Amino acid sequence: MPSQADEDRAVTLAAQAVELVTSGRAEDGSRALREAASLAPDHPEIKAAFLKIQAEDSIHTLQKLCGRFTLERDEQAGKEALSYLDRSAEIPGKIAKECLELVIKERHAEPKDLQDGIVAGLLRESVTARSALAKRLLDGSTAAFMQIYDIGDKSANSIAEIALTPSAWSKASDREKVEADVFQLFLAKLLEVGHDYDGRALKGIARLLASDAGRLHRLIDEETFDAILCSLDYRQPPEVRSQATLATAKYLELSGEKGQSFVSRSIHRRIKHGHSEDLVLAFSVAAAIFPIIPTQAATLLLTEGFVPSLLPLLEKRNKSEKVEQAALNMISAACFDNACRETIKKHFTQWLQGLMTTGKNDRPGLAAVILAKILSPEKDPGDKGQVQDNTVDSLVPMFKKLLTDPSETNKQSSIEGLAYTSIQPGVKEALVDDRLFLARLLDLLKASQARSTTAFGVLTVIEHISRYLPVLSEEQKRMNQLKAYANASKSEAEPNSLDEDAAVSRRCKAIVDAGAVPTFVAIAGQLSPASTAVVINIMLSLTRTPALRGTIAQQGGARFLLLRHTSITGTSDTDKQARRSAAHALARILISVDPTLIFPTSGSPPLTSAITPILFLLTESQSDTSDGPRNLLPTYEGLLALTNLASAPPGDAAEQIIRQCLPTIEDLLLSNNTMIQRAATELVCNFMTCAAGIEAFADSSNAADRRLHILLALADVEDSKTRKAAGGALAGVTG
Repeated sequence: MPSQADEDRAVTLAAQAVELVTSGRAEDGSRALREAASLAPDHPEIKAAFLKIQAEDSIHTLQKLCGRFTLERDEQAGKEALSYLDRSAEIPGKIAKECLELVIKERHAEPKDLQDGIVAGLLRESVTARSALAKRLLDGSTAAFMQIYDIGDKSANSIAEIALTPSAWSKASDREKVEADVFQLFLAKLLEVGHDYDGRALKGIARLLASDAGRLHRLIDEETFDAILCSLDYRQPPEVRSQATLATAKYLELSGEKGQSFVSRSIHRRIKHGHSEDLVLAFSVAAAIFPIIPTQAATLLLTEGFVPSLLPLLEKRNKSEKVEQAALNMISAACFDNACRETIKKHFTQWLQGLMTTGKNDRPGLAAVILAKILSPEKDPGDKGQVQDNTVDSLVPMFKKLLTDPSETNKQSSIEGLAYTSIQPGVKEALVDDRLFLARLLDLLKASQARSTTAFGVLTVIEHISRYLPVLSEEQKRMNQLKAYANASKSEAEPNSLDEDAAVSRRCKAIVDAGAVPTFVAIAGQLSPASTAVVINIMLSLTRTPALRGTIAQQGGARFLLLRHTSITGTSDTDKQARRSAAHALARILISVDPTLIFPTSGSPPLTSAITPILFLLTESQSDTSDGPRNLLPTYEGLLALTNLASAPPGDAAEQIIRQCLPTIEDLLLSNNTMIQRAATELVCNFMTCAAGIEAFADSSNAADRRLHILLALADVEDSKTRKAAGGALAGVTG
């Protein structure tokens, strides 16, 4: 028999055990119960505690956590429930349904973000939970929608997802009915006066339109579409504007002239009112629709009297800064259209120039960017054109200053403005001569997210600075001269001296000296496909100067190009051209640098890994399908690079080249181009350092006899270097 003290101690421990298990500390509770049982195993309260804990153990973990979160306001339990769902643990359907009912009926659960996450997690992880909510929406869409929508963004998003998920519904007609109901309820939320969840409603609207716009766009009338347009206000958070832009684009895509008339009336009505808020909305809508329906937006801007009527509104003595900002956004977007650009130049140049000096915050920078867009290089003879060019040059100091501004918007304006102005030869020189500017530009590239517009803009500026004029055939040069004379502008037939090869080569050296290549190597893996293509173009320009190739290779440029060539797997013309340019730049480096220094015998990747990209230059035609002679420079430099690789010990490279593309090289031996024929013959001569090379010309097969006859013919051609190379190859064959 236990003593009274032991019984009292056992009862206390049993009560603690029940409390610990209920609070989720099952291990501590079990330990306390075992101790209690050792003191008084037959005591009725000990047995009762054991049965209670046993019943508690039969309840699913997620059920316990959701119960404690909703009924006991236990925030820690809510976090644990959310963590349980994030682990994608398998949840029995019945349990998930009960947990969903428990969590959504609690209107005062705190914090709301935990309740929102739990509801969304249950709907994400459980088919049964999705089906349960689908049934609630079918039985009473408004009540179910409001209950879930008010919980939070994630829960509201789940409504749209379930309305689009066929597996949650037994009948397609039921799903379509609820989808339409839910879409209209999202629209109603957007229309609510003083509604705080515009972003939440827009997400649902945009998600549903993106998936089923063909059916749903008919449910949008002018009032609801105007509410969507109002969310394009530039002062709205970016997430709200992006959702509004998506919804607007999908609606305009299917509504045709009806939607366009809604937009036109909305803009004209607000401009007619003339109040600051109306003008901000009108200009914001106009700025947003230019990328969506550029032709129709340009027609609106070019309507007779439209642009001149805006100037008085912008030049009022009590002008609003927010109206100015919205107008600048609209004008900047309109500059993508040539006719709009000319109209803006005619009517807004003076206003923009004034804003550059008197504007506040980010507006001077944006005004300068617009001026850079509209003040194009000299196109017409006479002093007027020269003034325009000088005006563009005068913007550059401001853009360089904005680059150091702490405001991200001003930095964006700086990069955008430089991207436009750096097309001008004089601007290129001014930028490259400023070593501090180049350093800041590369620092900004390192600091920016590699897939951001800032990174792409910086790379675009560097590409403009380093870009060579295209290589033209004599026929193409004559055609350009004829076109220039026909336009009565002889200056266009003659390239600016600052764009000649010597000047570009000097700029490329400055870029390499500034440390551009190590920067490209450091951010290579994070670049977007578009940015990768720009970097490859830059590298192609940098490697054009033989004196820079050693430095570029030393800084990791060759390996960078090899990896970029390998990583581009698309089949589009853009992807093929990027791969070709990467291979071409790599070939140039391998012409001037000993391949064994770039790819040492004991290192990785091996030297032979460079062969496949170079062969790409011989086997792939250029993506440019326009009429005219093919640019054979990549093929020629590819052959020179292969010649260097083939001569590298111990001969593995030569054997691999022979295996992979001997027929292609044989065709190039018969090329009509003397330089190509010479380079191919020199490559064959280097094949004779390995057994496979000799066998290809001396194994007594018909193919070998044919190749031998080609070498004999080449030994008697007019070009002396080709004759020498052919003679060397024949000497190797005959031993």
